[in-house]
Order: sequence, then structure tokens, then C-alpha cells
Amino acid sequence: MANIGIVNALIRITLGLTVVAWVTARLARRPWCTSYLFAALLGAMKVGEGITRFCPLTALFDNMQRQQLLEEQKEAVVNPT
Repeated sequence: MANIGIVNALIRITLGLTVVAWVTARLARRPWCTSYLFAALLGAMKVGEGITRFCPLTALFDNMQRQQLLEEQKEAVVNPT
């Protein structure tokens, strides 16, 4: 189920590939540096989110908002008697 738009997905793919390319160039010069591997994973994750058009953090945020709305609606119910 897609929870991000087309433009957002294209931006994520573009920025993710940019990060992966930058990290690849850095790793070619400093293969012992492990912080670049973390950046590569983040870039690859953004590419994957763009391709699938699903962001887990957006889904979590939307789910939390729905739960808060339901709780507010339950509190707003007044006993008519």
C-alpha cells in the first residue's frame, strides 16, 4: 500500500542514489571507515522507499494520528441521560 506520492518517491530515489554514489566514492578512498557503510544503508533505504512508495515512518505517524482521533471521538461522546 503506497503512502507517499509520486513526486515524493522520485525525490527519495534521486537523493538516495546521490547518497549511495557519494558513499561509494568515499569508500573507494577509505575502505576501513565504517560510518560510510551506515550512510550507504540509509541511502539504499531511501531508494527502496521511493521504489515501493512506502515509508514505514509515515505509516507509523499516520497510525498514531488515527488512534488519537479515535480517542478524542470517544471522549467527545456525551451520555444523553
